[in-house]
Amino acid sequence: MSRIEQRLAQLNLALPAPLQLPPGAVLPFPWVRVAGSRVLISGHGPTNADGSLAQPLGKVGREVTQEQAYIAARLTGLAILGSLKRALGDLDRIAAWTRVFGMVNSAPGFNRQPAVINGFTDLIVEVFGADRGAHARSAVGMAELPFDIPVEIEGEAELRP
Repeated sequence: MSRIEQRLAQLNLALPAPLQLPPGAVLPFPWVRVAGSRVLISGHGPTNADGSLAQPLGKVGREVTQEQAYIAARLTGLAILGSLKRALGDLDRIAAWTRVFGMVNSAPGFNRQPAVINGFTDLIVEVFGADRGAHARSAVGMAELPFDIPVEIEGEAELRP
């Protein structure tokens, strides 16, 4: 078992199954794309252990509280780690997290997007440590997100040689 998988087990965290797309949805792109020593991660949303979309859905600041959205960002991080594990085979191949772009499905007037995306950042630093887990980051509000998810996160990491 890899060091990252051991750390996930210590934290009682399990990686979810791949996303179960809503009926009729087609996403014609890979969740993870390796380009040399870079790994590019397509936008993910929060999922349950079985790969279904995690609830609640809707706008943060209206149907979804800031605290629920923080948890959604954390679940999104686990979904991303699941995709990375399937694509890379071993999460220990990640040398460093480099860039993260967090999008929050925001109700008018909601402006605490960074606090929401902290759910993702806190998870990654908890799992990978401060050196490997630290990343450049943006956290922005969006008028809508796919399937009414409250959070979508994409990013990039550096692979070990």
